[in-house]
Amino acid sequence: MQQLSTLSLVEHFGQTEFSQARSEIYFNGRSSGILVSGKILEAAFSTDDDRCLIFTTDDILFEESLTIALVSREQGVIDIAHVGGEYVSGVFKNAVSEGDVVHFQFIDGVRWTIKISSTPHFRIPFLSDPRGVQRPSGLKTYMTFSTVPL
Repeated sequence: MQQLSTLSLVEHFGQTEFSQARSEIYFNGRSSGILVSGKILEAAFSTDDDRCLIFTTDDILFEESLTIALVSREQGVIDIAHVGGEYVSGVFKNAVSEGDVVHFQFIDGVRWTIKISSTPHFRIPFLSDPRGVQRPSGLKTYMTFSTVPL
């Protein structure tokens, strides 16, 4: 996995009281038609020739959350998760890739790790992820989260 510098976001829908901003992904300056939640691109990593892992935030003071989307150039968003919580604010930093994992810091004084799988695997909702991770309901995921205290 390697960090991408050729990916950018263009905000299409601003945030409202009840929803996040939505932005379109541009690969090498070209529109993809793929929309993701968030308006600030924090980091992007290429996982293979088709997929990339994108980290976005909304620039909300005192209650920042992180959106992590696994995006396929062909299929669009294939997996998504949010890290954060009410009245919790994080600062995204120290993102590095190592093989098929990405390590970063955001909230709770821990080192977050995301492992990306090439095929979806089973997950148990509400039990499989560390505290602070929210996902849409479902039993399969490509992303496995873990944390280690700093």
